Amino acid sequence: MKTQPQTRIAILFLVALAIFVVPNVSAQNQTKQQRQFQAPPQTASDPIVSTVIVSPGEEYLIGPSDVILIDIADAPELSHSYRIGADGSIEMPVLGRVSAQQKTTRELSKIIADGLRGEYLNDPQVNIIVEQINSRTYFIQGAVRRPGLYQVEGRPSLLMLITIAGGLGDNYGSTAFVIHKIKPATNEVSSAHGKQEQPTTGNASAASSENDAAEKPGYELFKVNINGLLRGNLDHDVVIEPGDIVHIPMTDVFFVAGEVNSPGSFPLKDGTTLRQAISLAQGTNFSAAANRGVIFRENPNNGTRQEIKVDITAVMNGKSQDVPIMPNDIVIVPNSRLRSVASTLLRAFNYNSTRVPIRY
Repeated sequence: MKTQPQTRIAILFLVALAIFVVPNVSAQNQTKQQRQFQAPPQTASDPIVSTVIVSPGEEYLIGPSDVILIDIADAPELSHSYRIGADGSIEMPVLGRVSAQQKTTRELSKIIADGLRGEYLNDPQVNIIVEQINSRTYFIQGAVRRPGLYQVEGRPSLLMLITIAGGLGDNYGSTAFVIHKIKPATNEVSSAHGKQEQPTTGNASAASSENDAAEKPGYELFKVNINGLLRGNLDHDVVIEPGDIVHIPMTDVFFVAGEVNSPGSFPLKDGTTLRQAISLAQGTNFSAAANRGVIFRENPNNGTRQEIKVDITAVMNGKSQDVPIMPNDIVIVPNSRLRSVASTLLRAFNYNSTRVPIRY
């Protein structure tokens, strides 16, 4: 039986299609597999990378440790990169020390041009570019999405810095801590003729030790209520200064152990009380001696633990005043058949009384 011309053409078309399409599909699958095993590219939001956030509302003010590129027409010997010193100035040939701190690139260009105009250049054209921003460093750590170091132009508030760091994590606590570095005091006093050195009196060694103590930087600690800030109380929003460290700890917890239906650890919210703690543990069971309840509370200053006896039954019935719960509190509901609360505590945390001393 002879093959019809139409059938022969169709067969040839299918063979050609297989020759061209199959390798192409194979190459696409190989490319797809390679793409699956390739590491994702590093982005600017990676906390390891210093992220620069530009503020469009104001011009950038040069600060210490910044690196600027000064380009002066017809003066290549002066045109190169300069790092701003700790005192906010740079050392330039011809001009000597030039103050650059808290100046925009436009203001600094004018100062340099005015200094060079006349004897060195007739009409100096100065162009300045900020190559590295190192003076606007902010640190944020703890319960945020992207903790790390950020370079931010302008003066961000706490809420803005949290937003830049990707927002709060799921386990954030109710308080943010802002650690601010205080510059050490100096022996210079202001006068009508500028700054003069303050004279020292008394023993020279005592004065030296005082100077050493004065040169050590101090720190201030500010506490900010995050929950109040998120509720719209913007009075809690503080301005963060360059070099500040913002720490947002994870949420505090407390523990309920003993004769309750659901013992364990629970996140501590603002205003949590003993009545709410027992309710979170789904109440006491039939073996509970709730009238002999105990709250073990740790003293954060010296690490000692205080024992607070409480009648949980009376608190739950409203006959006794409710007790506020503090971070790391351990609420113990003892067993009615056990006389010792320590036995309930050890059983709850699977400790052996021979190796874990309990002090009262």
